[in-house]
Amino acid sequence: MEKGLEISKRIAAICAGNLMVAFAVVFFVLPNNILTGGTASLAIALHPFLHIDNVLMINILSVSLFFVGWVALGNGFALRSALSTFIYPFFLSVLSMMDTKAFAHVDPFVASLYAGLIMGAGLGIVFKVNASTGGMDVPAMILHKYFGLPLNRCVMAIDSLTILFGVSVYGINALLIGLISVFASSFAINWTSTLGSMAAKNVMIISEKSQEIQEYLLNHTKRGVTVLDAKGAWTNQHRPVLMCVVSNRQFARMEMDINELDPKAFIIVTDVHEVRGSGFTYEDSDL
Repeated sequence: MEKGLEISKRIAAICAGNLMVAFAVVFFVLPNNILTGGTASLAIALHPFLHIDNVLMINILSVSLFFVGWVALGNGFALRSALSTFIYPFFLSVLSMMDTKAFAHVDPFVASLYAGLIMGAGLGIVFKVNASTGGMDVPAMILHKYFGLPLNRCVMAIDSLTILFGVSVYGINALLIGLISVFASSFAINWTSTLGSMAAKNVMIISEKSQEIQEYLLNHTKRGVTVLDAKGAWTNQHRPVLMCVVSNRQFARMEMDINELDPKAFIIVTDVHEVRGSGFTYEDSDL
């Protein structure tokens, strides 16, 4: 029963993510010829030469690349990409039947920003359930598999070549506008991928009263403490560094209490986007 529910959630996430990407492409990317990389940019660049409808070209590219990837990358790729490959063209075709003329008059910079944010959020949702959208990622994954090149560089190279091809047709202004979408998409992917994760703070403390602070952390914050052995470069003395991960709501009180124990304590705080374990991914009743 739980497995079936997980599969249903995964399918729903893939459908929702692809719907968002299709929406961004139909209402922002295509009406404004925004070069964002991917099959949409390739379709836009090919249009002046082949005179094939952009939506039809995207659908042809998506399905064709899926089968190329299946042959070159195997069944694992096909399983991760199958639903996206066929649901995305469906959403694209349905949405393209709507009137998008008004969106062609949106400021290109605004259109590029919204396109990137919506596409990135959709892709992040798909990536969050460990699925693939296929498309222009296929050539990159093939280069990675057969030539051993780093995957992120392969993706960047393929996207860059796609955008440069578009620039040769639409000019440098199209590239500058498209970069807004690329950066916005990257931000949205990272934000969506960690959405729902438990945010926290990683606190590192160096103090002459490390034992008292350690006891406080263990007894009052109910969090685990890791003691790191460190050596000061100036003093050449060994001194313990206490490392403790606490929830955001605990941090302010903890900082005040540590300052009371030792006003001279050296405290380093970094944001943690995701924490797994007792008290974070499942609640401790004492917290």
